[in-house]
Amino acid sequence: MSENNTRLGIFLMVAATLVFAVQDGISSHLASTYNVFMVVMIRYWFLATFVIAVAARKGGGLRRTAATRQPILQIIRGLLLAAEICVMIAAFTYLGLVESHAVFTSYPLLIAALSGPILGEKVGWRRWGAIGIGFVGILVILRPGVAVFSPYAAIPLAAAFLFALYGLLTRYAARKDTAATSFFWTGIVGAVVMTAIGAFHWENMTNPDWVWMGILCVTGALGHWLLIKCYEAAEASAVQPFAYLQLIFSSAIGLIFLGEMLRLNVAIGAVIVVSAGLFTLWRTHQVKS
Repeated sequence: MSENNTRLGIFLMVAATLVFAVQDGISSHLASTYNVFMVVMIRYWFLATFVIAVAARKGGGLRRTAATRQPILQIIRGLLLAAEICVMIAAFTYLGLVESHAVFTSYPLLIAALSGPILGEKVGWRRWGAIGIGFVGILVILRPGVAVFSPYAAIPLAAAFLFALYGLLTRYAARKDTAATSFFWTGIVGAVVMTAIGAFHWENMTNPDWVWMGILCVTGALGHWLLIKCYEAAEASAVQPFAYLQLIFSSAIGLIFLGEMLRLNVAIGAVIVVSAGLFTLWRTHQVKS
């Protein structure tokens, strides 16, 4: 893997995290006015159209891309991601972008903790130590016992757990299916299940909000396209640490455009969680190399 490809991969990952942060800001705006299920449903309609277009351009077309030897696993993956998106957007409406993402950044630690029982991977004491330190950071953010603990604080943690399961099952699916196949099933399953739910929660939107919805759909497809190109250009271990920039970008959007506040304990806790996550990623790479 050339240095130029690695630099390109890093650039694409940074671009993807920025696009996803913008998407989070728009999702927060729309979900504060309209039903979350409807917002996610429309977003998935566009994503499904995008994955079908991508699949049709590949060799063998839709039939070859959609072919899988593990349809139940692919359906579960799609359901998990759809649920995670709904839960995370709900977290934005209750807690805002800053605190939601500060807690959500624990998902790499959850992936490391669950990789043993789900994938059979060995997790050494150093990574278990980092996982423990990371969850100390979560406690610093949530401050249980210092103030009345809000049950809403558990929402982004639930989203992180769902996303960790989705990530692990994606790695498991990769043993038999290509990334294109998994991506196709993710979009189609999400569109089907969200249509079944969201159709009962339809609300009329204003013209300006339809514009925001259009931007939300485009950024969703663009973010996934950037990620695909990113992983084509560079190894995941080289670019994954830069995914944490989404916390910074989303927090900046929350502070500047949505009038959110950054509490000191949230900042300290986020630094602890991100540091533990980066160590976990580094240690995982060291063990595999």
